[in-house]
Order: sequence, then structure tokens, then C-alpha cells
Amino acid sequence: MADMEKLIEQLSALTVLEAAELVKALEEKWGVSAAAPVAVAAVAGPAAQVEEVEEKTEFDVIIKSAGPKKIETIKVIRQLTNLGLVEAKTMAETADSKVLTGVGKEAAEEAKKKLAEAGAEVVVA
Repeated sequence: MADMEKLIEQLSALTVLEAAELVKALEEKWGVSAAAPVAVAAVAGPAAQVEEVEEKTEFDVIIKSAGPKKIETIKVIRQLTNLGLVEAKTMAETADSKVLTGVGKEAAEEAKKKLAEAGAEVVVA
């Protein structure tokens, strides 16, 4: 176990910016929030604002248009979804079709990139 006095001394030497970065890193690593629950309950106004600031974790990949290379777009849809040819074609031809739903940010961005390379017009929401 770490020497507590040494740890306290090291933390005391941090700047405010470094301390804020440390808090953020620990929150991400441990999956917790350093916000005081009493402060959130006592002030209703800022609590609503905090909820709006929370980062979105699930995304939908929505195809707006198959673009000029519809066959390439259909191939990418099939790769991403494992749909059959007819279902993928229907999805490519239907505006605002959700190719992927509830995926992580990295997966959504990767899917968007692949579809855009195939010529499709895509939105991540």
C-alpha cells in the first residue's frame, strides 16, 4: 500500500488544472462521479443542466441517401449488419434507415466512415 503521507504531499503539489485532470481520470477509470449528491439535490436548476452535459454513449447510424454508388453502399450495409441482399437494398433505398442502433461512438464513427467511402450520405445521431 502507498505511503499516505507521501501521497498527500504529492497531491498537495498539484495545480488546480492538474487536480481537475486527475479527478476526471479517476472518474473514468472507476466509473464514478465526484459530484456531491447533496449539492445536486439541493439545487434543482444546475442539476438539470448537468444532465444535458452528460456525454452520449449510444449512437445510431442513419443513412440519408445511398449516393451514386448504391451497390457499394449495399455491400457495406451487408458487412455492418449481416443482412441479406434484399434487406440491405431496401435499407439503402429508404431514407432515414437506421443501419446500426445503440452502438458505441467508435463503432458508429467507423460505420459512418465506411458508408461515406462507399458514397452514402450518413448521419450519426
